[in-house]
Amino acid sequence: MWDAFAGRILHDIAGHPCNALPIRGAVRPTAISDPRDTGIWPRIHYIPCMSNSFGEYLRITTWGESHGPGIGVVIDGLPAGVPVSIETIAADLARRRPGGDLASSRKEPDTPKILSGVLDGKTLGSPLAIWIESIDARPQDYDEMADLYRPGHADFTTEARYGHRDRRGGGRASARETAARVAAGAVCRVMLAREYGIEIVGWVDELSGNRAEIDPSTVESEAVELSPVRCPALATSSSFVEQIERAREAGDSLGGWVGVVARGVPAGWGDPVFAKMKSLLGAAMLSIPAAMALELGDGIAATGRTGSENNDSFTSDESGTIHQRTNRSGGMQGGITSGAPLWLRVGFKPTSTIGTTQETVNRSGDGIEFEGKGRHDPCVLPRAVAIVEAMMALVLVDRMLARRATPPASG
Repeated sequence: MWDAFAGRILHDIAGHPCNALPIRGAVRPTAISDPRDTGIWPRIHYIPCMSNSFGEYLRITTWGESHGPGIGVVIDGLPAGVPVSIETIAADLARRRPGGDLASSRKEPDTPKILSGVLDGKTLGSPLAIWIESIDARPQDYDEMADLYRPGHADFTTEARYGHRDRRGGGRASARETAARVAAGAVCRVMLAREYGIEIVGWVDELSGNRAEIDPSTVESEAVELSPVRCPALATSSSFVEQIERAREAGDSLGGWVGVVARGVPAGWGDPVFAKMKSLLGAAMLSIPAAMALELGDGIAATGRTGSENNDSFTSDESGTIHQRTNRSGGMQGGITSGAPLWLRVGFKPTSTIGTTQETVNRSGDGIEFEGKGRHDPCVLPRAVAIVEAMMALVLVDRMLARRATPPASG
């Protein structure tokens, strides 16, 4: 009996991952062709699931949509006794939230509320849940765009994947979701600083092909926050402001690169083969909305060098501590941290919603011209700094806990 049932299952889902099948009877979008399409999806009762969780030893799960009542995160795996304060979380959220002359006009205070996992200002070791209410959502702004596929957005691809999507902004694909990550990252930053003195600093490194001269080994958060675009090179910062203002006035948008460094990370975090620090950082950073590229250390520049020009040689100091003479590799060798500053850059595309006329189609395949509406950033980079820092912190705490769970053999 089981063999017959299993055979039927395999027959009906051939070519489909089990968690990719919509609910029974869901009609496919008419604009999406498929040779298997007979009007009704396969009959198996599997509900599609999104990848809403991240991490192994420290695991976060975020929830909520762009123009829903709010968003939140559950952090599981935190040891008991980690100091947590609303003020610390709110400070990082303030650096990511919309508002201001160079950002979206959406006014969200992003005030966090801790629902569980904390007592007397310290974690209990149980899941820590944080809720962030959305008070300036305007789902009605997207009603007239409900049936068209916006260029650069996930409208078409989400329908292709699930057969149904949230038409209110970007839904789960919106950068609104990242506030939950920043809240989780704020908790992790405290833990890293307390346990190892690790400092994480992010900055806007390049805008539309113009790169600032910034040293990852010395850049300071205070200098970053003095700039309205979070570029600590003051002369370059002024130029970036002018470029973003021109793009906003033209109804267009700009992309660029965010840099981040973690100083104080000890040697020995990360594992070959598939849990290399660089591969986990890649998964973390490229999961951020609009992220398109990742450069570790000197990155692309290393591809044009010889080995003798690019290798980071080792030396030791008077105390016998071994360290690298240079840090072209970005603080990793073989995907494991070397003890040098861990640094990288994340490349972001221009904001997809722009105020100029674009061509697209609707669900019926009819050609349409439209202009982007709703509130959006002419450039995501200044707000992305806090998000990149948060993802760095989440990966580092996860690998810190992995190291403790599987330490080197003693003796």
